[in-house]
Amino acid sequence: MNENLPDQPTGAIPRIGDPARAAQGASGGDGSDDGTPGPVALTSVSDQLGRVLDTIGSIAPIQLTLLDAQGLLLAEEIRTDRPLPAFDNAAMDGYAVRAVDLRQASVAEPLVLPVVGDVAAGARSVTGMGPGLCMRIMTGAPIPPGADAVVPLEDTDGGVARVSIRTPVHTGYCVRRAGEDLPAGAVALGPGAAIGPQQIALLAATGHDRVLVRPRPRVVIISTGSELVELGKVPSFGEISDSNSYMLAAAARDAGADAYRVGIIPDDHARLLDVLDSQLLRADMIITSGGVSKGAFDVVKDALSQLGTVQFVEVAMQPGSPQGFGYLGRERTPIFCLPGNPVAALVSFEVFVRPAIRKLLGKRVLQRQSLQAIALERMDSPDGRRQYRRGLLHREPDGRYSVSSSGPNGTHLVASMAQSNCLIVIEEDVTEVVPGSRVTVMPLMLAQR
Repeated sequence: MNENLPDQPTGAIPRIGDPARAAQGASGGDGSDDGTPGPVALTSVSDQLGRVLDTIGSIAPIQLTLLDAQGLLLAEEIRTDRPLPAFDNAAMDGYAVRAVDLRQASVAEPLVLPVVGDVAAGARSVTGMGPGLCMRIMTGAPIPPGADAVVPLEDTDGGVARVSIRTPVHTGYCVRRAGEDLPAGAVALGPGAAIGPQQIALLAATGHDRVLVRPRPRVVIISTGSELVELGKVPSFGEISDSNSYMLAAAARDAGADAYRVGIIPDDHARLLDVLDSQLLRADMIITSGGVSKGAFDVVKDALSQLGTVQFVEVAMQPGSPQGFGYLGRERTPIFCLPGNPVAALVSFEVFVRPAIRKLLGKRVLQRQSLQAIALERMDSPDGRRQYRRGLLHREPDGRYSVSSSGPNGTHLVASMAQSNCLIVIEEDVTEVVPGSRVTVMPLMLAQR
């Protein structure tokens, strides 16, 4: 699946103690998540993101039905094998006529024509009509041979056997010509086209019920930590309800992936590796949260760094400094190892994982679009680290944006995270933002009021 990855040993995930352990897996620091510099050099956010995106490959296209393909990118060229519309048809309810017969028609002196038949929408065959005659016709019905225009019903008296017509028309009036939308053999949609409701309408109109698309990545999410408990169980003293896997599954779906929660893995090396190994067949990407910092029980870093294909570094950012990224198994499935604090996990997802998912989807725009906003309060940031602060973005009456913090800045504070609708991005060389100055903001969603 990941075609752009460098050559590495393939096969199932090695077990702890394998002689094939690669020394490079132990390189790089982790650092704490509170902004305190670690003992190793920091990796910049740009360098870490570049390494991720340079490594991520692609997923083979698959065929899906039209509705299942909604929201995906087309992976083939679609041509129409018939003109669209397929035949000349009426654009309005009215009467099929010859335009030349109505040259003298007017409101003062209406022209009366015999009505020699009806043409309904869906008619399989239509008889012709001669000069000086007309036929009642419905919207979408085929234009009968001999007719070259349609008089709308409102320009007549609505007669059944004979009709009084009050206006002249020109040739082609209220007629949808065959192929005026697309001629036979024309390209309807090309590779890379985003499939939304209007594209589905075109594909259906041209007779395509299945299309080749770039599929949604299958993202497996694992929470690690012996302190975690599943929802539905009341946490005992020292236990915490698992919120990260739900948050990250929702974030992955928001990015366009199909997300699968595996559940909680305790702080056990062998159990972690077994679960990872079992998930490789159904995963295009794996995300873990927790166990990547400096603690004695941070088993994710300890276990995966020994494989030689997952590298752990300390990134010059706050929160989310400790990051792990690499790949596992024969298919070289990307794995992101994120911090365990909820805010740090979400920020890490937005900065590194979301762009990777969008690249797997074939999207051209990988990162959320940022904008400039006026800071409503003072904000401090550590020197040398890019800070992502939770914020509340406002649209002012004059159209400009303003932003304020959504609450305290601790990485464990889920309530203030839930109040936010953006991330305030403070660059590495900025240590102070004063009220009234401009800051970069990454909108997550705008509050609906």
